[in-house]
Amino acid sequence: MGAGGWHWNDAWIFVSAVIAERLERDRAMHAALPVTGASLADVLAAADFLHHSVPSRAELEESVRRLAGAGLLTVDDDLVEVAPAGEQLWRTRPFSGLSSAVVTLQTQLNRAATPGDADWELDDQTYNAAVREYSLRLADGR
Repeated sequence: MGAGGWHWNDAWIFVSAVIAERLERDRAMHAALPVTGASLADVLAAADFLHHSVPSRAELEESVRRLAGAGLLTVDDDLVEVAPAGEQLWRTRPFSGLSSAVVTLQTQLNRAATPGDADWELDDQTYNAAVREYSLRLADGR
């Protein structure tokens, strides 16, 4: 746990959500589709890219609850979006590149916000569906 109460996993999930949402936004804009946020499978893919592992259901649920409760993410069913306060945090962070983005973001979180506790639950069925979707993407080479 950091000095301000944020865990490393919170920063990992936050950075993953930022990456996933930006990729989804770019994909939607190029295809002239509405921007709807990143799916949980998108967040899992970004988390795996950053840390070479997929967060467990409990890790993902706890971090999303803390981040959403602090007003940094919004979550609706299985769609995650970076809230305006999260955008501000991301844009004002010291630039460090992706290799150290999680550590940099954990420092920023501890300086800027207090973890919250949003009323959001990630059930096993939804989590397993997101893992399955991500696994199928890997198998397809996407």
